[in-house]
Amino acid sequence: MPLLEGEYRKTEKIDGVIYDMSPSPNYLHGVVNGNIYTIIKNRLKDSLCLVFMENLDFQYQPEKSDNYIIPDIMIVCDRKQIKGGCYTGVPKFVVETLSPSTAMRDLSTKKAIYEAAGVLEYWIVSPRECGLQIYYLNDGRYELVNSYILENDQSDEYYNAETPINLRAYPHIRMTLAEIFENVYPE
Repeated sequence: MPLLEGEYRKTEKIDGVIYDMSPSPNYLHGVVNGNIYTIIKNRLKDSLCLVFMENLDFQYQPEKSDNYIIPDIMIVCDRKQIKGGCYTGVPKFVVETLSPSTAMRDLSTKKAIYEAAGVLEYWIVSPRECGLQIYYLNDGRYELVNSYILENDQSDEYYNAETPINLRAYPHIRMTLAEIFENVYPE
């Protein structure tokens, strides 16, 4: 479909193939990303690091290609690697929030890209299930270290809403499952 004048489409370019990221996913995607972004942004105050939410391309393997992806959330600390709307360094932390149209790419292709690039911590968030998977890079490979599905009923034996989750590279940044999934209700 051709673009109308003034219309903007978000795209990603992976191995030379352009993927259309439009239209935007449902509102739960944005709520979860906003929750995580806000927590991290508030805790990165007075830091050289910056957090970005869906507005900075990650150009992986910049010396070899012009491929890029758009992480839902990304922390970058090497500001010299930001050029315009693109980051060519290696982020320490990335979040991808699943939507039906991108889930397979987030769980496979993009995960492999982040792993090969050396991203230390990768989160996959599922707003529909209020689920979170946390991967750490160990010896060049991602290892699933935690997997959660929010249970916010305090009377349930598996209640975990107040489970503290710290970022590996930024242990002072802590959040709970209740904070991550605030204002999200499984459909």
